[in-house]
Amino acid sequence: MATKFTPLHDRILVRRIGEDETTRGGIIIPDSAKEKKTEAEVISVGTGRVTDKGDVRPLVVKVGDHVLMGKYAGNEIEIDGEDFVIVREEEVLGILTPAGASKKELAGSRR
Repeated sequence: MATKFTPLHDRILVRRIGEDETTRGGIIIPDSAKEKKTEAEVISVGTGRVTDKGDVRPLVVKVGDHVLMGKYAGNEIEIDGEDFVIVREEEVLGILTPAGASKKELAGSRR
């Protein structure tokens, strides 16, 4: 049975997007030598940041977005045997957009 997880407030649940486990020459890289990936897919988002006035500011990041984050950002967790990272919106460095996407397409997908 799959567990549904919804982060609280301005937290975001992401799955690091893996890269090849071998080099171009065919050398297999052990887990201890691998660098943490900085690209991730957004799986779930919280309701938003609560301001000092008590208002909720919705998050800019949406489910399905591909984002860049710091190598050591967030807290690594395991849900149903799968590895995820919980980060705050402020730890996300940017949202990756597909090459060739028009501004109009991007504006529509951000709503």
